[in-house]
Amino acid sequence: MRVASSTANIVDDLSSIFGAASSPGEFQEIDGESEDRRRARLERHQRTQERAAKALAEKNERDLQAQREQAERHRIAETLDVEIKRWAAGKEGNLRALLSTLQYVLWPECGWQPVSLTDLITAAAVKKVYRKATLCIHPDKVQQKGANLQQKYIAEKVFDLLKEAWNKFNSEELF
Repeated sequence: MRVASSTANIVDDLSSIFGAASSPGEFQEIDGESEDRRRARLERHQRTQERAAKALAEKNERDLQAQREQAERHRIAETLDVEIKRWAAGKEGNLRALLSTLQYVLWPECGWQPVSLTDLITAAAVKKVYRKATLCIHPDKVQQKGANLQQKYIAEKVFDLLKEAWNKFNSEELF
C-alpha cells in the first residue's frame, strides 16, 4: 500500500512540474503561456473531447442495436424452433427425407425447387441435391441476399440439420 501511494505522489509531482492537466476531462491554464498558444490548446482539447463523446455515443448505439437484434433473435427462435423441430421430427439423419421436404420449412423467396423422394435414389443424386440446398440456405449466402432475421434463423437451423444428415449419409452410404 505504501508503494502505491508513493507512486501516486511521484506522478502528482511530475504532473505539477510539467504542467499536465490534473484530470483528462479538464482544461488547465498554464502560467506564462501566450494567448494564441492557450487558444490552440483549448481548441485541440475541445476537439478531442467532442471526438471522444461522439465515439462513445456511436459505441452505445451499436451496443443498443446489438441488444435489440439479440432480443429479436431470441423471440424468433422461440416461435420457429417448434416449426423446425416439427419438420425434422422422424427424419433426423435421413438426408433423403429432409431434402424431399425442404420446401415445407423454407420461405418462398429463397428459390428452392421441391425435389421428390424418387429423384433421390442414387447417392450421386443425393449429393447433387444436397449441394444445391446448401447453396440456397447457407447462412452466409442468405445474409448476402439481404434476408431478415427470421429467414437467417431458419437457414441456420436447417443448414445445421442438413449438415448432420450429410455427415451420417457420407459415413453410411458412400463408403
